[in-house]
Amino acid sequence: MEIAYKSNDYVKKEVELAMKHLADKKVQHAIKVQSFIRSYVTDFLRSKGYIEISPIIISPLTDPLNHPVYDPKISAYGGDMWITKSMIFHKQIAVQELKKIFIMSPNIRLEKEEKAETGRHLYEFTQIDIEALEKTREDMMDLAEDLIIYTIKRIKEEHPEELEYFGRDLPDYQKPFPKITYAEAEEKYGKDFERIISKESKTPIWLIDIPLKEREFYDREYPDKPGILRDMDLIWPEGYQEASSGEEREYELDRIIERIHKKWQTEEQFKWFIELAKHGIKMSTGFGIGIERFTRFVCGLERIEDTSPFPKIPGKVSL
Repeated sequence: MEIAYKSNDYVKKEVELAMKHLADKKVQHAIKVQSFIRSYVTDFLRSKGYIEISPIIISPLTDPLNHPVYDPKISAYGGDMWITKSMIFHKQIAVQELKKIFIMSPNIRLEKEEKAETGRHLYEFTQIDIEALEKTREDMMDLAEDLIIYTIKRIKEEHPEELEYFGRDLPDYQKPFPKITYAEAEEKYGKDFERIISKESKTPIWLIDIPLKEREFYDREYPDKPGILRDMDLIWPEGYQEASSGEEREYELDRIIERIHKKWQTEEQFKWFIELAKHGIKMSTGFGIGIERFTRFVCGLERIEDTSPFPKIPGKVSL
């Protein structure tokens, strides 16, 4: 692929595919729905006192993630920076003064090629990133439920023609959404529990209490349950799988350093965040919802690339 995409034939083919994609009526309708989702989410969060801040695109500090991706480095001004994989650390710092924030945050995660097979992954996507100071996991789960119910309700009421185009009849979801712990899910359904739970469920469902080994160092560990995190992932029903990921954050300096070591990482990797934590930070909790995945679910689409005008599919150089 590194050689092929440089050829004129490859470029010609990809441009033709991009033009065909944009001309697809299904894609055009999905982009309209996504525009409504962006607008309604913003309306909802502002009504709850959340302030929108601008996204961070490159930084010497970004999300380490808990799975392998290609991770290109930018060297400039005598230092190294990375393209932002998520604003996890910036959110945690900004919220110390701004209290309640959200970002329409572009994320670049150069996923391995096999992720193209899922129909759920793009290596460039937008995340509705939300963070609140001194709020618990349960507070933010409540907020997320209200946000999803509000957004879907407005689309149903104001743009029924779009749902009709997709043959989509979304129910009026009721809160609270059901919950299941990671241990319960794995015991009942095995390693492939997310796919099975999603397929069987008729409503969004929370996955909580995720083991440390499955997540990043910044997720807050239960003080009385070593190795278990104060996490909450939301799973879409009907087989659409992950909707949102979030957690309470580690905020005490000694705990942050301890968790970095538990994940077999180094203090040097996160020196910027450690230095910030030395100044003292309070607990916050946040989550992110992928806009493209939200759109895919609302429209009932098989593949996520149909939600984007210029989809970036893992393993492929695209316009």
